[in-house]
Amino acid sequence: MKLLESAENYLEAILMVREEKGSVRAIDIVNHLGFSKPSVSVAMKQLETNEYITRDKEGSIYLTESGEEIAGMIYERHKLLTELFEEMGVSHETAREDACKVEHDISEETFQCIRNYHKR
Repeated sequence: MKLLESAENYLEAILMVREEKGSVRAIDIVNHLGFSKPSVSVAMKQLETNEYITRDKEGSIYLTESGEEIAGMIYERHKLLTELFEEMGVSHETAREDACKVEHDISEETFQCIRNYHKR
């Protein structure tokens, strides 16, 4: 099943916030993505219903195994594509924005080839 780009963005954001802060709450996602609290709340409920995240009584958010897998894949793509674009002369901000667009649509085959090419 192909996950919607917005869901992938939320999972990636959870991973990024966790790496930065050690723990994740909904307000951290609001601040990270710049979305409204109600939008993030609805998204977290959908991710929880689809078993990509769990939440404890204190409101901390945790990626499930499947959520971790998707978030890791998207984040890896984001980092590598950003780095590649910057190496090609693209400004950091534009490289980051463009990587965010490409990371969701690029095929696994193409990404693997880019990864292998970049390792040289």
